[in-house]
Amino acid sequence: LTIKMGMGNSFGRIFRISTWGESHGGGVGVTVDGVPPRLTLTREDIQYELDRRRPGQSRIVTPRNEPDSCEILSGVVDDITMGTPIGILVRNTDQRSQDYDTMAVSYRPSHADATYDAKYGIRAVAGGGRSSARETIGRVAAGAIAKKMLKEYAGVEIVGYVQRVGDVEADPVDPDTVSFEEVEANIARAPNQASAERMIAKIDEIRKTGNSIGGVVEVVIRNCPAGLGSPVFDKLEADLAKACMSLPASKGFEIGSGFAGTYLTGYEHNDIFYIDENGRTRTKTNRSGGIQGGISNGENIVFRVAFKPTSTIGKLQQTVTRDGKESEIRGKGRHDPCVLPRAVPMVDAMAALVVADHLLMHIAQTTLIPIDAATAPNPLGPMPKPGTIMAKMEKQKTGGAH
Repeated sequence: LTIKMGMGNSFGRIFRISTWGESHGGGVGVTVDGVPPRLTLTREDIQYELDRRRPGQSRIVTPRNEPDSCEILSGVVDDITMGTPIGILVRNTDQRSQDYDTMAVSYRPSHADATYDAKYGIRAVAGGGRSSARETIGRVAAGAIAKKMLKEYAGVEIVGYVQRVGDVEADPVDPDTVSFEEVEANIARAPNQASAERMIAKIDEIRKTGNSIGGVVEVVIRNCPAGLGSPVFDKLEADLAKACMSLPASKGFEIGSGFAGTYLTGYEHNDIFYIDENGRTRTKTNRSGGIQGGISNGENIVFRVAFKPTSTIGKLQQTVTRDGKESEIRGKGRHDPCVLPRAVPMVDAMAALVVADHLLMHIAQTTLIPIDAATAPNPLGPMPKPGTIMAKMEKQKTGGAH
């Protein structure tokens, strides 16, 4: 019996990442293992996603001025993955460690200062060290690779957006049609412009008082193959929950009908099956959120993540010092008045990592011995997206007939 103990810096089983670095150190980065060989991958693919999460994008996020320019150190040659570990580095260039002088002795309320000290007996005061959201750079970079793989294999689309800021909710959206372009067209990353204007006004109101505000990010995963996820402890929604709850400031997770589903009866909540125009098994509704029994059913996966208000604020608060004396503190440094707009690319990156990992596990376990066509179940979920690897495989399996 071999017991392996992780230190909490790695995630995934086959598609596995390990992040490293601190907010005010020389840089941050990630090692990504398990990436299939022969995948086309450019630096620009990764940089695009990093630009979505970088600081200094607008007045409603932290003004820290970091280009977050990535360097691919290994695993990619001539824009093609080699199947070996991919190392990615982003150097820190705009640290202001003097902003954290007070935090060296006084704990910031609701931050990780006190708990890191309790665990390790030492901590990186400047920037919060590993508890800083700069750690998520590695996740977003790795997520860019996962998205590229998922798109090529199945045409998977992951669209995240801010569903609520404080008490300001976005207008209802159609999970089938809400677009990445609509979300990226406004600084709040709301699903539409009308919602964005209300959210921006709310964040501005809070920001000017030196305070912060939280809210909810919603994510839709489209074209996810059916069959991903495993009983009992490796259910797809369980891994999505762990992935999202590992993000800084996350405080809650729900999928499909979530907690609202508890108000319904079983008859009201059940997703009724039917046969679609292509002869495939589908569901008429999607209260399950695209996952049943811990396994994807091919419908849209829809989940939400709650984020608390940023801990470090510009208001005077009571606290204690490291040596156990009561004191006061007013947060300094450059911090997001609302984490939601920059949390969107972090959440959709974690979703991509989970789905990519489960896809590789599914292929590894279930495709070694072919299913007898005579006894195979009716296909579950929509037709594979044209032009993808899945669509080509389906065509070969059916001899071109649908």
